[in-house]
Amino acid sequence: MLRFLVRRTLGAAAVLLLISAFTFFLFFSIPQDPALLACGKNCTADAVALIHRNLGLDDPVPLQYAAFMTGIVTGREFAAGPCPAPCFGYSFANDRPVFETLADRFPTTASLTVGGAVVFLAVGLGAGMIAAARRGTATDKVVSSVSLVLSSMQIYFLGPVVLGVLVYGTGLLPSPSYVPLTEDPAGWFTGLLIPWCVMAVIFTANYTRMARSTLIEQLQEDHVRTARAKGMPSRTVFFRYAWRGSLIPIVTIFGMDLGSLFGGAMITEFTFGLAGLGRLAVDSVIDIDLPMIMGVMLFSSALILLCNIVVDAAYALIDPRVRLDAGSSA
Repeated sequence: MLRFLVRRTLGAAAVLLLISAFTFFLFFSIPQDPALLACGKNCTADAVALIHRNLGLDDPVPLQYAAFMTGIVTGREFAAGPCPAPCFGYSFANDRPVFETLADRFPTTASLTVGGAVVFLAVGLGAGMIAAARRGTATDKVVSSVSLVLSSMQIYFLGPVVLGVLVYGTGLLPSPSYVPLTEDPAGWFTGLLIPWCVMAVIFTANYTRMARSTLIEQLQEDHVRTARAKGMPSRTVFFRYAWRGSLIPIVTIFGMDLGSLFGGAMITEFTFGLAGLGRLAVDSVIDIDLPMIMGVMLFSSALILLCNIVVDAAYALIDPRVRLDAGSSA
């Protein structure tokens, strides 16, 4: 298992290094001088030259990339002040270290993403289990029909509708907002309940159909039939044999959906006015805040890769053959 995780971690580190190189050199592919963007509208030639020296823009690009990567580990010194590790540079828009802004915005996106995942996994897998256990009945048909309708929904359409009905129309729920969990757990939950449910709608429908189909397939497997023939209780057969086997493709798809989940969080944040990484990315593009854009891309990529390592570990725990295959190929 340890060798399996080491291989996955080294692969993720190599991917992150490639992403950092691509992002950094993309920084210099824009037609406008980054120093002019940092300087603003009322800028003089002396100010541009000073920014070039302070940001190291007079050095060759490979040396700048080396300084950037070194700064992530050790920190850097800028004219605006020190940038402690991990240093992704100074923002053009707010004149503060990029990582400080990322750290401020990350809890909102993390709460939104994790909460949405819990909702759609709990509801989607639960509904899929019920539909599979009652295959061919009216319950199965209702669950399948509802999931088909929900799969056609979009966040930017469903969000304003839910706000209009539950917040502005009836006042049943407060307007979406983010309150730190440590300060007000109840406010944290109620403020993110609508965004969680809206973001989870599309994923819930997909996982309902997936759980139903994989469970039905597993219930037809020989080892499940053998367990039934030996007189094991139906609940034991369902959860110990069929349910565990059905988790393998679900975990695989969940790992692939992580990127979509972060993308959905971006749209959800913009729809409900939440100040997370997604909203920060949109604002940075509008402001042409290049250091912040680079920071958001690298930070988000690192999070997705980390989540994929966790999913790979869960996959290996569910199916030991994954560990054996990884060990034999090493």
